[in-house]
Amino acid sequence: MITIIAGTNRPNSRARLVADLYGQLLADLGADYQLLDLAELPADFIETALYANTGQHAGFNQLAAKAAAAEKLVFIVPEYNASLPGALKGFIDGLPYPGGIRGKKAAVVGLGTGAQGGALALCHLTDILMYLGTVVLPTRVRLPFIDQYLTQNGTLSHELYMQLLREQAAQFIAL
Repeated sequence: MITIIAGTNRPNSRARLVADLYGQLLADLGADYQLLDLAELPADFIETALYANTGQHAGFNQLAAKAAAAEKLVFIVPEYNASLPGALKGFIDGLPYPGGIRGKKAAVVGLGTGAQGGALALCHLTDILMYLGTVVLPTRVRLPFIDQYLTQNGTLSHELYMQLLREQAAQFIAL
């Protein structure tokens, strides 16, 4: 099972639209997937689900279980302030350590409104994943100027972006 993580807790995010699109690409390739949307994170999870409270928050635990059940993870990550969203880092920090996502395989897709297409966010996330013992697919897809190409109904009008996502999805399934 592949779990696609929409990497922000922002409601109705671009990351969620791209996660849905990526899921359709996986389905077209015959792969089973599930979606983990960080918009479903409990608002107070930093205080109620981490550190001394690990494992005690049912809402957080449901999302953590989706990550744990996955053989592979696809992270759809918008760039926030030259890094990954704090909600994604907090979610990862709340996963069991050293378990959680150790030994899993991951693919990463960056979204940005500027020319870098989430490159800094992907670098930071890749470092975190590798530290945790997660194998990261070398093909990292960056989608710059996302606002120009992502429609409100979740389609990408840039054919190169679609090609890059299709190629990554196919490589990831074969991994």
